[in-house]
Amino acid sequence: MNIKLFITNDNHLPYAKTICELIETSAKERGTGIARREVDYIENKILKGDAILALDEGKFVGFCYIEIWTNQKYVANSGLIVHPDYRKLGLARKIKAKAFEHAQEKYPNARIIGITTSAAVMKINSELGYHPVPFSELTQDDAFWNGCQSCSNYDILQRNGRQICLCTGMLATAKTEKWQNQPNKTLVLAYSGGLDTSYCIKYLSLHGWEVHAVAINTGGFDEQEISTMEKNATQLGAISFRCIDAVKDYYTKVIRYLIFGNVLRNNTYPLSVSAERMFQAVAIAQAAKELDAKAIAHGSTGAGNDQVRFDLAFRVLCPDIEIITPIRDQELSRQAEVAYLKKHGFEWNEEKAKYSINQGVWGTSVGGAETLTSHSYLPEKAWQNQLQKSEKDEEIVELYFFNGELLGVNDQEYEHPLEAIQALQKIAALYAIGRDIHVGDTIIGIKGRVGFEAAAPMIIIKAHHLLEKHVLGKWQAYWKEQLANWYGMMLHEGQYLDEVMRNIENFLEDTQEPVTGKVFVKLHPYRFELQGIVSEFDRMQMQKAHYGEITEGWTGEDVKGFTKILANHFSDLMNLSNTHD
Repeated sequence: MNIKLFITNDNHLPYAKTICELIETSAKERGTGIARREVDYIENKILKGDAILALDEGKFVGFCYIEIWTNQKYVANSGLIVHPDYRKLGLARKIKAKAFEHAQEKYPNARIIGITTSAAVMKINSELGYHPVPFSELTQDDAFWNGCQSCSNYDILQRNGRQICLCTGMLATAKTEKWQNQPNKTLVLAYSGGLDTSYCIKYLSLHGWEVHAVAINTGGFDEQEISTMEKNATQLGAISFRCIDAVKDYYTKVIRYLIFGNVLRNNTYPLSVSAERMFQAVAIAQAAKELDAKAIAHGSTGAGNDQVRFDLAFRVLCPDIEIITPIRDQELSRQAEVAYLKKHGFEWNEEKAKYSINQGVWGTSVGGAETLTSHSYLPEKAWQNQLQKSEKDEEIVELYFFNGELLGVNDQEYEHPLEAIQALQKIAALYAIGRDIHVGDTIIGIKGRVGFEAAAPMIIIKAHHLLEKHVLGKWQAYWKEQLANWYGMMLHEGQYLDEVMRNIENFLEDTQEPVTGKVFVKLHPYRFELQGIVSEFDRMQMQKAHYGEITEGWTGEDVKGFTKILANHFSDLMNLSNTHD
């Protein structure tokens, strides 16, 4: 590879068609940006020497050109493009820097401006000395704005009187800097697609960070949602977007132990969000290491549990990486975030902003104004799953467990428990089952209140618990309950990485061998009933007596002697008490 940069001349005219095609293809891939430039327009730039061309032994590699407006009062470096085979090599930076130097030398009295939706270009511009400005500080030359007509967002620009669009306006105020002296500005953002993390992308990208948005899918995103997240992240300024599918890993490392332990926080909440947050934090830390990031950002506020979970995981797993939290540090309200995004050309549904929704395979949390009170219940519209059944509807579902894991629903057996969980969720969601509001102690020492809906998790935990009552021994069940309670508390409070959690997981798994059989559950609107179980390990069917009915293993005389011996201890205590009186 022998890449060289050239100020263009007539020898470079044969590359014009290739350049135009690549500009158009790249714009279509991003969904924004200038979609087309005519060949004769690019040829004119090449002939005038108003362009930079990158070649690798004669092969086209990259390109950027200079545009001039208002009698050379304004110039811009436009059409920056790099061939797909040469991307992620830092070449765009070098081409842009060369074009910037050339513009300064050729047009020393001009103000260098630019508009872009690309986070990568914004980062490069920031390091060259550009800063974001309102469109009013750019040239008002119609020729400049007419160049936007082929962009897919041109109607947005027109509707706002050329004052606001999805692009960011930028103005250069400094001379070229040496790239090798630039600090590492790579940042990984834990991105959910919600309001808080959307604000973070825009804010951080405008402050010079190279934002890599990383989403961890724990069962809450489908393909359409992931596609929308990627588009929004790019429009907001992220240099890249990545969605890591971690659903199966999440089940294997976390959910199965919540089922084994019948874990319900305060006997109510199946840890729908708190469980996945720690798992997501671990995955984000790994992504940051892979990118050699300078910083990690998340959208947590200063008043909740998630800030502790994320910060703690990052400090343990990557202690040398800076943690940045714009929402927490600026103490922003959701209304302020909506206004900020709108100011920068990104509309956010204000009605949607009233509720914070976090959805995953193990349930959905719902936070809103009502949960900030101690008495108000969430309105019907806040819930994700609306009731689809009438008050008279009911049905019985059969759940098949093998070694403590759900593998069958009704007559259908599944290869992986996740498939069974999702199948049950699809059935039970129609009944709007699993809605509740959890009140508990937060990690930061205050009481918290949050709504949640978790149809499948609640049914599975209760059904699993019923099966265990039949197949586990008395002391197995007792100690499992104690340890599972601790496990849930530790997980909720961000202690997932403590080695004692692995010890508890081993114990919980060891108890599950006999937890095999069917559980029958009747579904009604908003509720469910446990009907009973069938299992070859059912201790009710193997013992030598039936409670309250008949016995074969002892006689009434045996019980008389047994109770007489048990009473001795209590008789001694009573006599001792009477003596002291």
